[in-house]
Amino acid sequence: MTTPTPPLVQLTWTDHVTGRTGHLVVDRLVRGVSSGGLRMRAGCTLEEVAGLARGMTMKEALHYNPQGRYIPLGGAKGGIDCDPRDPEAYGVLVRYLRAMRPYVESFWTTGEDLGLTQDLVDRAAEEAGLVSSIQAVYPLLDDEASARARLADAFAVEVDGIGLDELVGGCGVAESVLVALDRAEVPYAGTRVSLQGFGTMGGATARFLARAGLLVVAVADLKGTIVNEAGLDVEALLAARDAYGTVDRAALRHEDRELPGDAWLSADADVLVPAAVSYAVDAGNQERVTARWIVEAANMPVLADAEELLARRGITVLPDVVVNSGTNAWWWWTLFGDIGADADEAFAHIRRSMRALIDQMLSRAEADGTTPRAAAHAIVADRLPVIAERFGWYR
Repeated sequence: MTTPTPPLVQLTWTDHVTGRTGHLVVDRLVRGVSSGGLRMRAGCTLEEVAGLARGMTMKEALHYNPQGRYIPLGGAKGGIDCDPRDPEAYGVLVRYLRAMRPYVESFWTTGEDLGLTQDLVDRAAEEAGLVSSIQAVYPLLDDEASARARLADAFAVEVDGIGLDELVGGCGVAESVLVALDRAEVPYAGTRVSLQGFGTMGGATARFLARAGLLVVAVADLKGTIVNEAGLDVEALLAARDAYGTVDRAALRHEDRELPGDAWLSADADVLVPAAVSYAVDAGNQERVTARWIVEAANMPVLADAEELLARRGITVLPDVVVNSGTNAWWWWTLFGDIGADADEAFAHIRRSMRALIDQMLSRAEADGTTPRAAAHAIVADRLPVIAERFGWYR
């Protein structure tokens, strides 16, 4: 794999009120615009944000379809070093967005990521004087008013009590799992899943996998890991979680058990889905994994040295740049008009696109004798020059 090109923009901001820091990295521009969410967590670093921005460039390139209305953008990411539950967090968020306003107005489209909801980002963006957190893309739209109305309508759609915008990413993650099972000729029924994180991505993934017939046997949140070898009641847990994905223990059944927070890693499961923080699986704790697959719903949850050790043990890691790319793609498919504000249409498009992409990646890995991540990087390396030739590096 070639060395990544240095990012176009990389900066660190310091809040004049609290002293906390935030970062912005724009890895690449396509048609003058980049895409990537804004995360908030204690300990967020510039290096972390740079890695996430590079990942966004890859996610955008992986969904490049010359015949589609949505033309992939460049990759970017924002990050704030602050606990989102801190009483000062919202003020920090508003001041960060106010400081980043020239970039958001000009070439960085952003939205929710770890620690932040889209509603919160939208409210803070308005307070910071922005028209929208994605306003930089508006000049690229054929009919801005219709496109914005379509996206607003899509965000208003609910499916069994959960917003469509919260479900699309989990739909893509779940489809990634199902493709891996299909290729291995493993039946869905009886396949056991353990998840770290039960927020937007983890909760949605759990719903889609449970409805496909898989057994969700472990779910980790901020309070610990909830386990049930016979399968957890996913819908009951979804109904009992708070805005941070923490489940009210009063909703647990008698046969559900509580274990320490890291118990999800060594759960008796076929599939592990890290759907919370980055750097969750390292060289030290990877030896506890007994699952056959790790499917990265979170960004950068498996460290490179851990992935190498896992591969030696025959454990396959499906990488984040493919697995969790459905949310970002859904935004743009909807805004540009490839799909409408309809849940069935959205899920069908995500499943079809993700299935093709995962299948291509795994076939490339088998043909090249490499890992799925290396195969994904190879696909990106093929596509980025095509995108650059068509649109240039900056315009």
